[in-house]
Amino acid sequence: MAEKKEQKIVVFLSLLPSDKNLILNGVKIATIFKKELCLCFNYSGKQKKNHSQFKAKLIEYSNPIKNEIPGLKVSTLLLSEHLKDIPEKLSDDLEAIFIVAAKSQFKKYSPALTESPVPFLFVDEEKETIPDYKRVVLPIDLRSENSDSALWVSYFGRFNNTVIVVVAANDKIRENKNRVAKNVVLTKKLYQKFNLQHKFFKGQKGSLGVADEALELALTMEIDFLTILGSSTITPLDLLVGLPEKRIIRHSKSLPVLVINPRKDNYILCD
Repeated sequence: MAEKKEQKIVVFLSLLPSDKNLILNGVKIATIFKKELCLCFNYSGKQKKNHSQFKAKLIEYSNPIKNEIPGLKVSTLLLSEHLKDIPEKLSDDLEAIFIVAAKSQFKKYSPALTESPVPFLFVDEEKETIPDYKRVVLPIDLRSENSDSALWVSYFGRFNNTVIVVVAANDKIRENKNRVAKNVVLTKKLYQKFNLQHKFFKGQKGSLGVADEALELALTMEIDFLTILGSSTITPLDLLVGLPEKRIIRHSKSLPVLVINPRKDNYILCD
């Protein structure tokens, strides 16, 4: 009988000094959810001759964590794959459920995010203070996939006692308004079911602008991270000027941003 793989929190590394803060955020998330931490580096074909050096560097990263936090399982992974294929490969083959990546590398990881069945947490790798992930802002718009972002935020509430602040879109068209209202009702039921600390606010902006409004709110409050849904469709304009989530991340300062991909069925966290 095959051994059941353990779910993993994967940290995408660059083998640069800034990796330290990415790893510390990964350690925090893995500790919250009691999952294995996987330190991952993806190299190009041209770097194949450096494979042993890369492997040694990852071991250099992982050993202190194993010594300092003996209860935390830590693994390392070297890959040489097209970025867009990595999240699905990791989730299917290694039970990856969550990826931590650098904000400064969003453009690089964007193709992977749009194909990812697991959420990406983009963190400011230059910020040395690691958040407790105790307060989150969640925008809700008219899309049915809001159930995925609401569910992931509920995990933080259940396993970390995270306080959830929800900003609901204020659409004017009746059909859109009804779709937002349905999402709000379902989200409230979920949070009430698990007795999570939560507050709901009706926003000023409609579904197209509620994520920006949620970011503005998060930056004015003592919030640890923002959770948003990524783009459901990618238009030629998006390719020209950049995805809305790119704009959110660019303006989010040092605030971590958790991005859920609505284009894929998301993997869930096993208790």
